[in-house]
Amino acid sequence: MLNFFNKRFFIIFLFPLFLGGLTVLSFQPFNFFFVNFLSLPLLFFSIVYVKKKSKSIYRKKPYLKNLFILGTSYGFGFFFFGNYWIAYSLTFDESFKFLIPLSLILIPLFLSLFFSLPILLVGSFCEKNISSIFLISIAFSLADFLRSNILTGFPWNIWAYSFSWSIESLQILSTIGLFSLNFLVITIFFLPSVFFFRPKIKYFFLFSFMTLIFTNYFYGSYKINSVNYDTNSKKVNFKIISAGMNLSDFKDEKEVALKLIKYSEPDKKKKTIFVWPEGVFLSENFNQKKEIKDLFIKNFSENHLIILGANTSKNTTLGDKYFNSMIVVDQNLSFISKYDKKKLVPFGEFLPFEKFLNSVGLKKITPGYASFSKGTGESIINLKFDSENINFLSLICYEIIFPNFIEKYNRFNLIINISEDAWFGESIGPHQHFAKAIFRSIESGVYTIRSANKGISAFISPEGKILKNLQPDEIGNIELNIPILKKSEKQSKKDLIFLLLLITYIFTFFVLRKFKI
Repeated sequence: MLNFFNKRFFIIFLFPLFLGGLTVLSFQPFNFFFVNFLSLPLLFFSIVYVKKKSKSIYRKKPYLKNLFILGTSYGFGFFFFGNYWIAYSLTFDESFKFLIPLSLILIPLFLSLFFSLPILLVGSFCEKNISSIFLISIAFSLADFLRSNILTGFPWNIWAYSFSWSIESLQILSTIGLFSLNFLVITIFFLPSVFFFRPKIKYFFLFSFMTLIFTNYFYGSYKINSVNYDTNSKKVNFKIISAGMNLSDFKDEKEVALKLIKYSEPDKKKKTIFVWPEGVFLSENFNQKKEIKDLFIKNFSENHLIILGANTSKNTTLGDKYFNSMIVVDQNLSFISKYDKKKLVPFGEFLPFEKFLNSVGLKKITPGYASFSKGTGESIINLKFDSENINFLSLICYEIIFPNFIEKYNRFNLIINISEDAWFGESIGPHQHFAKAIFRSIESGVYTIRSANKGISAFISPEGKILKNLQPDEIGNIELNIPILKKSEKQSKKDLIFLLLLITYIFTFFVLRKFKI
């Protein structure tokens, strides 16, 4: 039995694959965050073990190759089990089903580079000492930062998201941001490794980080309990609607409108802003939608505004461009304002190398043959409603996972996120997606209103509290008076804090390494 555990196949393939897959339990909907206190330390010792064995039983195999395979195996397990739900989006059209095996293999395999390359770069320097904990924390944190920003970016299941269950631990987000918190979280998850180190200074290291953990938690608790909103803030009534529609339902726009109006339960005398999900209408040619327009006129009044998702188009000198948009309309279905989605899903909303892929019969997954174009306008929609100025940050679908929207725009007093989560079926995807909205609320310090068909719709407070919500299988509406808070327009320093933390870690690593700690 022991010989089996010494085998190279187990150590660099099976074991890290299992550890990577285990991490999915730390994220929503499971929230077993403690598994990361097992997964990451065991990964660390696997790296050290492979280094040792490469000088003995693995000596015929290049050490760096072993490290790369180990990192790839861990990353594949992490992304395969954590993102398998992507394959669900390919089941709704027969022409895409042949891509399911590719989505389950190639996507996790590519993303696993964000584990294999850091491990390859720093693995040779890892030993059973505290400096190595700082080194591997640096490598993993930078990898997450790069994964979130290069190409189109994919900041999904960043380690910090495993604390979505504990909003007390997340309040520091408003000061330091996601990537700085992630830096600290990674170090904390590696923390149990030091119990097996010899130097007695490990106890100082443990004490320091345990103090940090408890201080942060108590700070968060104090902040939540002491929050005191401006009582003079005007409240605006919002209503989120979930009709629990299947993707096939959206082909009949009139039927969609009937369902959403039914569950909106509009009161013509009550001033209300209704928030419908993404992709309600396949086009914005409302003047040609007489039946739907009549429904709006019949059911809504001048006291109402409706925010919804629609596919829109624009004629340019280069031809027609198509957009995935969030639009605001009145009771007559008359256009008021619009935001065009900026972060598009590769293959879902646009095709890289579109002409070539079209020529071999591929198209984007969402309805319509042509790719959506990237929006270029302002992400903030300004509304005047009930004598109140509402400046809300518009985020469509998975744009909610990108913290840089919060960093870039600082003039909003509300976040509205609309989404279509039916693509991912009854998987863990919609639950993971919702967790990101909690983080954006805390980071920005404003309320978030989220309407997600077949996903979790909710009102989220600036502290990350879920005030009201509808689960993916729930149909109906939730309603809440939201205070329109005044938001500071001070420029965010979160990127600078991340840089300073990075420099601090690098300096600490070299000091500890010099003294062989």
